[in-house]
Amino acid sequence: MKTQISKDLQNRKLIIKREFNAALESVWSAWTESNLLDQWWAPKPWVAKTKSLNFVEGGNWLYAMTGPDGTKIWSLVEFISIKQNSSFQTISSFCDENGNKNSDMPIMNWKNEFFTTNKGTRVEVEISFTNEKDIEKIIEMGFEAGFTSAVGNLDELLLK
Repeated sequence: MKTQISKDLQNRKLIIKREFNAALESVWSAWTESNLLDQWWAPKPWVAKTKSLNFVEGGNWLYAMTGPDGTKIWSLVEFISIKQNSSFQTISSFCDENGNKNSDMPIMNWKNEFFTTNKGTRVEVEISFTNEKDIEKIIEMGFEAGFTSAVGNLDELLLK
């Protein structure tokens, strides 16, 4: 299964589609539970390490992507809306280890939708940005390759 990423620069959006050979409940859990997220969210050789996760509307996920040299890139994901086993929307920001947002970095508005298919589950992600500069910065930072690698990790996890 290939990850499809399309860029809509005019509307400041990235659209990602990916199908998994797994039941919707398994894919949903992998996207919403810290012990599973930590196993796939970061592109190898990086790893994701959750500091805290409260998957409820108004809750958040504070985690670091940690590189092989010990470099940590912290992110705060705020849960705006959740429809169990169907969709959730978040605001994702770069931050420090205490969740203080870095205003010099782009803020991303994620809409994640989950659909049952004949083969398993399709996930569609739409990431919106406030301006073109922010979407360009995320692309320059290697988002496409990194996210494609991460969902490949999720494929491996779902096969276990």
